[in-house]
Amino acid sequence: MTKDTSKIVEELGLCDDFNTFYNENKDYMISESLSTMLGNLLDAKGLKKSKVIRDAEMSEVYAYQIFSGLRVPERKKLLCLAVAMQLGIDETQTLLKCAGYSPLYVKLPFDSVILYGLCKQLSVVEINGLLFNHDLETLG
Repeated sequence: MTKDTSKIVEELGLCDDFNTFYNENKDYMISESLSTMLGNLLDAKGLKKSKVIRDAEMSEVYAYQIFSGLRVPERKKLLCLAVAMQLGIDETQTLLKCAGYSPLYVKLPFDSVILYGLCKQLSVVEINGLLFNHDLETLG
């Protein structure tokens, strides 16, 4: 049960009453918390938190706080988790939006490197190397 985002935006522009629009489209909106979404992705992909955290090159304490919902990570740290979980572009974009961050935009140099890394399933270390080689801020 999905509806294309552009279709929802179109319906929003055409609606006369927001309450009607909302009631008709609430099932298509992101309603789960970031920690729930991360947990669901771990389960769906059969991943272990400890391995994801290691592959994300993150502090264990900080990462476990993210997974438990105690912290909302900065955008770069969330991207580290997405890379470590080998998420696709759509999954990563949804994860970013769920956390309230802007999606990756290919015309931004930093974002284009991240998108390339996601497409090629590069590691955090490999992506950081590309970012560094292009004089861009690394993921951390």
